[in-house]
Amino acid sequence: MQQEQATAQGTRRAPEPPIHGPEGFEGMRRAGRLTAEALDLLMAATQPGVTTEALDQLAYEFAMDHGAYPASLLYRGYPKSICTSINHVVCHGIPNDKPLREGDIVNLDICLILDGWHGDSSRMAYVGEVPRKAQRLCEITYEALMRGVAAVKPGGSTNDIGRAIQSYAESERCSVVRDFCGHGLGRTYHDAPTILHYVEASYDVPFKPGQFFTVEPMINLGRPAVKVLGDGWTAVTRDRSLSAQFEHTVGVTETGVEIFTVSPKGLHQPVNPAADRP
Repeated sequence: MQQEQATAQGTRRAPEPPIHGPEGFEGMRRAGRLTAEALDLLMAATQPGVTTEALDQLAYEFAMDHGAYPASLLYRGYPKSICTSINHVVCHGIPNDKPLREGDIVNLDICLILDGWHGDSSRMAYVGEVPRKAQRLCEITYEALMRGVAAVKPGGSTNDIGRAIQSYAESERCSVVRDFCGHGLGRTYHDAPTILHYVEASYDVPFKPGQFFTVEPMINLGRPAVKVLGDGWTAVTRDRSLSAQFEHTVGVTETGVEIFTVSPKGLHQPVNPAADRP
């Protein structure tokens, strides 16, 4: 969603992230699992000819059927339940009635509120068979996410995430978007700490058990620069290169990290139909 822009340089001291106990972890597990189940449903429904408006309606109905509410709906005026960011759209793409086309890649981003707790996650979906360069970008972005998550542990700090993501993405000749970032959440949609996906010496928050936040790198095949379109939400790559994003909600534990938004069906990465052919 409308994340705080990543403008860490010259900022004042960052606010102290909230610390949550066992009740918070249980609440986030339930919200995270439901969010992951919603994404499983959306991934399966993403096909050529399907509109993103239909996917948005599917997400809304799923939330209502499970006693949850889409956090993005009417948040700061955003009109939909999910974000659907296609090809060169970096984030915050607004669902509409235009059909998806064979070869598109689309980021499906949803945050569900369940019993007051927020589960926030996104995945890339392939629309039919996609070009190898698009598939490779999605694979790199997912690996960058998981390397960033693996860097979370007590005694470390937020720059550990940025270092893991930036070093890997750039080694694969991709770029990390600087304009948007991850964020703390729990009973609040956006909270401290801000999670940058690159190293920023002037901003570095220590990890402590009980912190909850998202890790959600946006990786471009081209340059990192983005621009926001006239609707005030849709961010696109300035050079129109492909962009991809994956997101998990995590919690810092006494020994490491817990991912709250793991897919019950193991559908974290998209599958290219061509892979099933002889």
